Amino acid sequence: MKKNKTTHMMAGILIVCFVGLFLLLTGRFLYIQVTGEVDNVSLKDWAKEKRTASYSIEAERGKIYDSSGMLLAYDRPTFRLYAIVDKAYSKNLKEPKHVEDPEKTAEMLAPLLNMDKTYIVKRIKDGIEKGRTQVEFGAKGKQLSQKKKEEIEALKLPGINFTEEAIRYYPNGKFASHIIGFAQESEKKTDTGVEQNITGVTGIEKEMNDLLAGKDGYISFERDRFNKKLLDPNEKIKKPHDGDDIYLTIDQKIQTLLEDVMSQVEDKYEPERLTAIVMNPKTGEILAMSNRPSYDPNNPADVKNWYDDAISTPIEPGSTMKIFTWASAIEEGVYNGADLYKSGKYKINKQIRAIPDHNYGKGWGTISYDEGFQRSSNVAAAKLAWEKLGPEKYLEYLKAFDFDKETNIDLPGEVKGKILYNWPLEKATTAFGQGSTITPIQQMKAATAIANNGKMMQPFVLKKIVDANNGTIIEESKPKVVGEPISPETSKQMLNLMESVVNGKYGTGKMYALDDYSVVGKTGTAQIPDPETGGYMSGVENNLYSFLGMAPKDDPQLMMYVSIKQPKLFFEEGYEHGATPTSFIFKNVMQNGLHYMDIKPDKSENNKTQKVKVPDLVGESVTKVKQVLAEKDIHVTVIGSGDTITRANVAVGDDILPGKRVLLLTENPSMPSVIGWSMRDVLQLAQLTELKLETIGNGYVVKQSIQQGKPIKENAYLGVELKPPNKLKLEKNTEEKEAQQSDGDIE
Repeated sequence: MKKNKTTHMMAGILIVCFVGLFLLLTGRFLYIQVTGEVDNVSLKDWAKEKRTASYSIEAERGKIYDSSGMLLAYDRPTFRLYAIVDKAYSKNLKEPKHVEDPEKTAEMLAPLLNMDKTYIVKRIKDGIEKGRTQVEFGAKGKQLSQKKKEEIEALKLPGINFTEEAIRYYPNGKFASHIIGFAQESEKKTDTGVEQNITGVTGIEKEMNDLLAGKDGYISFERDRFNKKLLDPNEKIKKPHDGDDIYLTIDQKIQTLLEDVMSQVEDKYEPERLTAIVMNPKTGEILAMSNRPSYDPNNPADVKNWYDDAISTPIEPGSTMKIFTWASAIEEGVYNGADLYKSGKYKINKQIRAIPDHNYGKGWGTISYDEGFQRSSNVAAAKLAWEKLGPEKYLEYLKAFDFDKETNIDLPGEVKGKILYNWPLEKATTAFGQGSTITPIQQMKAATAIANNGKMMQPFVLKKIVDANNGTIIEESKPKVVGEPISPETSKQMLNLMESVVNGKYGTGKMYALDDYSVVGKTGTAQIPDPETGGYMSGVENNLYSFLGMAPKDDPQLMMYVSIKQPKLFFEEGYEHGATPTSFIFKNVMQNGLHYMDIKPDKSENNKTQKVKVPDLVGESVTKVKQVLAEKDIHVTVIGSGDTITRANVAVGDDILPGKRVLLLTENPSMPSVIGWSMRDVLQLAQLTELKLETIGNGYVVKQSIQQGKPIKENAYLGVELKPPNKLKLEKNTEEKEAQQSDGDIE
């Protein structure tokens, strides 16, 4: 009886517990049903969120153009390969949507992706075993071209799919790479996961990244567990705002010419560094800028020099600094070019070592200060700064030329030089470019005052910013005067002095004279500091050779700085001066650049080089035009089999020089042989025929992807490989070399 009593009591307790639990659960369910919430979370909203798919719609990154509208950088569509390995995707379907046979799939994909078959099989099987929906195939499964995608699609492999993604592409390779910079894919964490974005790393790509990037949009819709839209998906779309387009001041023809000759010099002389800037001194626009070593922004691997040396690497400038020493003395009213001084050596006081002239302190006896400028006399420069001006007044002029500050050019990574002005000797040596440091762009900015009647211009590379969505100009750069360190009279006197460097009896810059235009400028041969000894390196190959020049003399329209550091010179046939490679670059770019800009030659003896005025070509007979131009020594290339010209790379009224290549487009265009063509000519061909051009290397074409005679289709791909010539035909004039031997600073 006692046992039954206990049993009944326990049963009662259990019944009470079960009833209580039942009432609790029932109450909870009723509460949830009535309120639709769990822990203050709306079940309706939670379910909606779970079945809503949201995807980012990437904005197209803005394009970068040169001043004439040639495309320099854009987003190129590529494809990423992935394989669906979940059988659920093929449920109730006649054709499978997942990979059924990993072995067969791998066998067919491997040769097209240049991948090992076993790797592909392993990736697919690992995905199946781990219950994944899809798998990818690493680096070789990314950035596939449209052509490769079509080849894989032709295999009709179940489960093999693609997603489109953009990469940043630079159709001209090394062209202005330090200015344009490069952008690459990066990951960005968001509320919905990790997004892939293209972000600028260097150059304009970095400087203007926010404007170029644009703003992504999105699309959201409700879906089932197979990611398919519901009948009423509640779809929402926000369109992306594409990035703004950037137009640079760079002129593709001048830049291409500069790249070509710099590559030739780099190939022959193997310098440690090579830098050049071409500027319009009237406006401050940078028309071309390049450095060596350079790199291909499409594949920035094993880069030897990330720095844009033209703006980021301060140097001891050497004798180009004398331009500003003489200008300061003239402006201050303490200069008389006919005054005499004793050249050779100069001691500012008994305790300090003597400053020697560059010919080992021998000098040229007692000469005038004007002759001292021609001969690039260090003694004359030091005496002007120390005695005529005085160190403090000279420092005021250095600051007036902005040598103590950055130029604020619209590029990232600018580093200003340093005026070394603590000790008496430093104050004297700064006058001829030793000790103190400045960058090439600082020199160019200061020199605009010489070329522009005393007005110093702000250098810039950004021409305008355009809204890619509607074509509206958002911002446009205008020339800006940032100082007037000298008067128009001083500017004119300096132009006369600088002309004597190139054309005077004792001038050190005779190698820089042009056939058609009067050149003014100043040479420089700066010693290079030796970190091991604390002094300077010795030997003619351990110098930095430079030239800062402009033309035409009376109204300079083009200004250029070029420097070469530690070139490997050639002595087999006698002495070769370091100015040989710099003059080769300067003369080629300036002569052709001035003609291209249609600047009238100011040398009367140049009538021997007659320019040809282009007649109206469009609609004319090919045979007739070929005959007319051939008689004037113009190289004509006909693109197509038609009898009538439809387009040309020159316009009616253009003045062209003999030897120029003229391209004539007709109906049924076909690919010409471009072997031996320069990059400039190939670029013009691509623009004329609307081909998508990719260049590899610099110099002259050695290979082309479209065979000669093949029909040219609009937007077709043309790849060309260029190589510099093995030997350069550099003019070597013995008289000029002997004059150049006296150029320099301190040996």
